[in-house]
Amino acid sequence: MSAARASAFIYLRPVRLGLINQLHGRPDGVVPPPSWTSIKEHAAVAEATGFDMFVFEDALLYRDADGADGVWESVSIAAALAAVTDRIQLGQSVINSPYRSPAMTAKIADTIDEISGGRYVLGIGAGNTPDSDYEAFGFQSDKRYSRFAEAIQIIHGLLKTGVCDFEGEFYTVKNAELVLRGPRGEGPPINIAAGGPKMLQLVVAYGDAWNWWGHGETFDQLRDRLTPIIGQLEVALEAAGRDPAGLDRTLDIYTVIPEGHDAEGLSMDHPVTGTSKQIAEHILELGGLGFNEVRCDIWPKTTEAIESMGDVVQLVHRA
Repeated sequence: MSAARASAFIYLRPVRLGLINQLHGRPDGVVPPPSWTSIKEHAAVAEATGFDMFVFEDALLYRDADGADGVWESVSIAAALAAVTDRIQLGQSVINSPYRSPAMTAKIADTIDEISGGRYVLGIGAGNTPDSDYEAFGFQSDKRYSRFAEAIQIIHGLLKTGVCDFEGEFYTVKNAELVLRGPRGEGPPINIAAGGPKMLQLVVAYGDAWNWWGHGETFDQLRDRLTPIIGQLEVALEAAGRDPAGLDRTLDIYTVIPEGHDAEGLSMDHPVTGTSKQIAEHILELGGLGFNEVRCDIWPKTTEAIESMGDVVQLVHRA
């Protein structure tokens, strides 16, 4: 593989590696449901293996024709992980914004950043879990963009300046203030998940980073899908006077099968697989699209599979 095919978006930055860890499952599922013990162990192994980032989902319930998956609450998990890890960065890949008021989200983010010693990243988006998830737990599912556009203004204002007054259609805060601050004066970085033009404008206005995803695609398919989105982001950044190279970009990839493992039990097209060198080359090719962090969902969901990514991590870090 050659990163030269994507040279239009190369920014010559090192590529960081992240591990995606699921928080959902069901007692009778193909994969054993996660427990606090297994989540903590996976984070420890990821840290020891050299991963730069440990991310996880923010959802409450998944339902399908066969039943329901439960999900551990992600803020609790993030705070607990912040206390039992030392080096690795951590956070939700994407916080589901409607679950929590924006001012509370800002306070949560600063608190976890304090616990972690400045290792928390606030990944956040407008929300995309099924409506049954929202309805089951009593959250509004309409006008998600409009709600998020107000929420991110409040979150950004509180984290960056410590104070915020805002009155909108969906959210109002009166003289909100973060008196106790974490180790970073402007709070943890804000990483906004966005794919559409309006959401990309919010990345430009309020984001320290941009996050998107790839699932079951070849590199060429993923490149062809992402290139127009990246192009829109580049234009919006330049129009706002922001240096496109100054915005961090993260990509969540589903799914990577490390060398020595197979796809047994996995149902998806085009997982990323092969030798450690081939997997590392694929990740670096994604870096050629402008991403400086690639987060990998690993199959199987075991500590052994995480450890098997050690050579990939070293190859990517040495590139």
